Amino acid sequence: MAFHTINGRSVAYRLLGAEVNPLVVLAHPLGMSQAVWDDVIPALLPRYRVLTWDLPGHGASQAVSGKQITPADLAAEALALVELAGAQRFHFAGTSIGGIVGQQLIAEHSDRLFSATLTNTGAVIGNPDLWNTRAGRVRQEGLAAMSEEIVPRWFAPKAFEVSPALKAGWCTQMGRGDDESYAQLCEMLGRDTFTGKLSGKKTKLQLFGGSDDMATPPATLEALSAELDGAPLEIFDGVGHVPSVEAPAQFAEKLLAVLATDLGDVANHGVAYTTGLETRKQVLGEEHVARSTANANSLDAPFQQMITRLAWGELWSNDDLTRRERSMITTGILAALGREELTLHLKTAKRIGLSEAELRQVLMHVAIYGGVPAANHAFALAKELGWGE
Repeated sequence: MAFHTINGRSVAYRLLGAEVNPLVVLAHPLGMSQAVWDDVIPALLPRYRVLTWDLPGHGASQAVSGKQITPADLAAEALALVELAGAQRFHFAGTSIGGIVGQQLIAEHSDRLFSATLTNTGAVIGNPDLWNTRAGRVRQEGLAAMSEEIVPRWFAPKAFEVSPALKAGWCTQMGRGDDESYAQLCEMLGRDTFTGKLSGKKTKLQLFGGSDDMATPPATLEALSAELDGAPLEIFDGVGHVPSVEAPAQFAEKLLAVLATDLGDVANHGVAYTTGLETRKQVLGEEHVARSTANANSLDAPFQQMITRLAWGELWSNDDLTRRERSMITTGILAALGREELTLHLKTAKRIGLSEAELRQVLMHVAIYGGVPAANHAFALAKELGWGE
């Protein structure tokens, strides 16, 4: 876990995975912490970089410092962390109040989003009286006292059967939160809604809910879908308010399907240049791509477009292999053939996060199946580029 100061307040976050992979930002529910994503993250990391953080006064993040917090404040916090990660665009997934953060991003920053997955949330959640009453009780009684009442509403009955310690664990976590921060977020949920603010956005969207969710039942998600021009909605059977905790494998599978780049009808229409360009920038770095584009003239500009569409669009943008796997394949082929592009892809292998042991095995395969001289040249070049100690 790391910490970053945003507007004078310390924010706890995690940034995991290789920087060449597309960024996925995950926002947790009210009263919980970024730990709700722990069982989902391993499925994402082979293909994505993952950013999670704790909301104000939750987990290890510092409590609120003002008298009122807004969805715009929470979205600004997310964008500050995205900037720290060095990403221009990103995928977003959020549950409950995390979905409120997502709605704010859709409403005001849709150009930054590759996709938005909203789970167990709504354009309107509950009503002002409910939230204001809860805020008052939290200030008076404290989260530790109220957790025994609130936590059971988060999960379907079968979740407690599968994990009897689930309630005690999340009651403990909730009880450690800051009362005032929680109260202000309750007041925000009662005050700020997204009715009439989400239509006409071009972002790829997916909604998920739980059949046993008492806080945001399926009807709430259906209303949100209508606000989002009929965004697709899927309800998980036998799941409550937090699918990433109750059904992490199922949720991860569904989320990966949303995150995957839609290449369209490749056989008949190929892949769009913009798709390949985005991937090329992520893998090779924006500076390299900018130099290649600037150096192109009337002779080779069509060639640059071709390799962007074919190599980076149809191959590297395809999710059948991870970028790590493609890096090893590409490095091995270039080493065996003795191509000058080997230098570029040895540098790229570092960006992707290949280990020294992995590169060694790739080049030893080159020695056996492509020839010792080719492997010897590749080892020497890799050492010149900083590989090894």
